[in-house]
Order: sequence, then C-alpha cells, then structure tokens
Amino acid sequence: MTYRSVNPYTEDVVAEYAEHTDAQLEEVLIRADATYREWSRASFAERGKVLSAAADLLHERREELARLATTEMGKRYIELLWEIDLCVPILRYYATEAERILAPKTIEVPDGTARVDAAPLGVIFGIEPWNFPYFQLLRIAAPVMMAGNTVVMKHAPSVPGCALAVEKVFLDAGAPQGLYTNVFLTDEQSARVIADRRITGVALTGSERAGSAVAAAAGRSLKRATLELGGSDPFLVLDDADLDLAVPLAVAARTMNTGQACAAAKRFIVHSSLYDAFLQRFTAAFAAMEPGDPMDEATDFGPLVGENALDRVLDQIELAREHGATVAVGGKRIDRTGYFLEPTVLTGVTPENPVFRQEIFAQVAMVFRVDSDEEAVALANDSDFGLGSTVVSADVARAERIAAQLEVGMVFINRGGEAGPTLPWGGVKNSGYGRGLSDFGITEFVNWKLVRIA
Repeated sequence: MTYRSVNPYTEDVVAEYAEHTDAQLEEVLIRADATYREWSRASFAERGKVLSAAADLLHERREELARLATTEMGKRYIELLWEIDLCVPILRYYATEAERILAPKTIEVPDGTARVDAAPLGVIFGIEPWNFPYFQLLRIAAPVMMAGNTVVMKHAPSVPGCALAVEKVFLDAGAPQGLYTNVFLTDEQSARVIADRRITGVALTGSERAGSAVAAAAGRSLKRATLELGGSDPFLVLDDADLDLAVPLAVAARTMNTGQACAAAKRFIVHSSLYDAFLQRFTAAFAAMEPGDPMDEATDFGPLVGENALDRVLDQIELAREHGATVAVGGKRIDRTGYFLEPTVLTGVTPENPVFRQEIFAQVAMVFRVDSDEEAVALANDSDFGLGSTVVSADVARAERIAAQLEVGMVFINRGGEAGPTLPWGGVKNSGYGRGLSDFGITEFVNWKLVRIA
C-alpha cells in the first residue's frame, strides 16, 4: 500500500491505509461540491465559528497530535508542539479577519458607482507534504474555507495518521461533511481530480517535479494554482556581523526539523574576513549535536523521514565529494537503528558541482567564501530557487540594501526564518508562485467580481 505509517526512529511499520477507490472518490467530490453551494452562502460569523472551534480543539489535542506526528515522520516532539502552537493562531486569524480582508472595495468612477466583491471559487484541491504535517494543511485550508470554498486534501503518503487527525478536528469542530475531506489517492487519481470540472483550484506544496506536473495539469484544465516548492536559501554573513549572533542563527536555520524544510537556510555565504572563524564555530556546533529519541526533549536531532530520503541525501553528499567538495564534518549514516544522518558541512562546492544547484533536504550545509557584498549577492542569486533568505549585519540599513537585491520571496535580517498568520509566505523562480498566510493568502482562491451601477 502507498499510505504507510513507518516510525523513522524504530523503522517499524505502524499502520497501513488503503487508497480511496474511484467510487469513494466520486462520493467525496459530489459531497464537496454540494457542501460548497451551502457553505458559500454562510456568513463570515458562521464560518468563523467552525474555525475558532477547530483552533480550540487543536490546542486541546496538541500533545496527542505531536506524539502522532513524531511517530510518523520523526520530527522532535518539542518542535511539533511549536508547529501546532503556530497553527492555532492561523485558524483564529482567519476566523476573525476574513470579513475585513474580503470586504467589498469601492472604486471611484465618474458616474454611478463601482465596487468589487469577493466571491468564492468552489472546491479547492490541496496536495501537501509531510515535513510540517499540520502547518502545511492548515495554512492552506484556513483561508480557503473562510473565503467560502470547500477543500479536498491529499496529504503525503508517509503521514496518513496526521491527515486523518486534521480531518477529525474539523468534523469535531462542527464542520459540515464535505467542507474539509481527506483523501488517500494515487498520482493517477490526483491528475483526474485536477481535471474534474468540480475542482476550481489547486494548492500544492512540494518538489519542483511535483510542481511542474501539477502546474501542467492545472494549466490544461485552466485551473488556478498556487505552488510552494523547494528552496536553497542563502544565509549571508557580512563582514561586520557579530558571530555570537550569526553562528547560532545559522545552526538553527539549518538543523531545524532535521534540515527538512523548503525555507531552511542551505547556502551559507560568509565574508572572507569572518570565514575561518565562522566555519570553525559552525562545524564545531554541528559535530557536538547528539542524535536520539525525538520524543526526548534533550535530543538534538532525530531521524530523517525515511530510508529513501536518507539514501538520496547520502548520494548527494557523495556526488558533491566526487566533484571536488570537502566534507568538513559529518557525511555518513549513523550506525544505529533509525534513519539518522550525521550533521554535515560541505565546503568547496563550485558552480560546476551538480549539487550546487540541488536542494538538499537534510541537515547538510554548504559554506562559501566571498570578498564583497556584490559577490555575496551574485552568489546568493545564482540559484534556480528563490524562497527565503537571511542577512546578518550590524548595519541594518546596509542589510536592507542587500535585501532589495536578493531574488527571493522573503528576507529575514538578523533573525531566523519566521512564519506567522500576518506574514506572507512564498517565493519566486523555481520556488513557485502565489502566497500563503496573511491577507494575501486568502485572496488566492477568490473571484474579485466587479459590480458597476449606472
């Protein structure tokens, strides 16, 4: 079966789930479309009541949900509590702010009146990944549903228990059947869902390959789509940076979620005057990290999500080494049960190295030396990706000038990457298009309808 819950720490199969049959899928689509007809006419207060109740349940169940996700994908329990605690205010934000954001907007005209009204589109199909098993679902579902749409959600096959748990939260919160429906589908079934006339938009978070396939399928059917794809985020350390700030930020930015984050810092671009000191402290911090049980708060890092993920990263490290890179620390699988990788730092990765343009989805950092701000910006922008970035400098105005030149969707100055209800999330280039969260997120699947009166 495709949908298998495997504990990455013990390597044991926890549970298996059958895919939906075509007949079951058809029932889901019929119900989601019928519910949309009713939900689209519900008031913002009625919609907000469901989302507020879901936020309360999410908070009440946070420990249970965190344990479930730790078992399914290996993230540290404490990090999952943080993730759930981020999801709660996202639900509450849209429950209270949707009416303000989507209020009719008046347009000045020479005669009569004109305005635009926000109308929902219909049934939105979500395809979301495993690495943030609750955040990825709820950051899409909350604004989509508050706008008056319904959601059919295909979660990653490795976290089926988390997928069902989120669906149950909404049902227990009073959501009508068909408002939010989880589906276990094959890729072929997903392609048919995108083409189905009842689906009016697609939201994907995933790889470049998945984004290309979904965008092509949505384009053929003239469906609106948002894509949040991979990243190879640059982390720039300017020559006036305080290493007591820069090094801990850099370590956290690369090792959070065992490095399995699209918007994790992956390329560390350091001015030559600080390079040696930065590299020494950075590699020492990586070498000092201890693996362990992700349920234990004392554990520095847990396993990668699965054996295939681990093998893929080991292949990338070897590929980098074959093309001249140096492994400054780490680089091997840890000899123990579980899919553990040593925290790894690579140096000497040139633009000719195939790994230079790849996303490494693990706690593997590439460190580069530059001699000027101009060289730092050029190297940062020499990427197919453009999701997030970080700039560390004692001169904020200088950092802002650097930020203005970076070809990315997000820049964080003297702080790590951050997600929140009011902060727009997304990127450019091969990192996708469209924005999640904030006021922007709720307008992605809305029809701004012009009403012109004589």
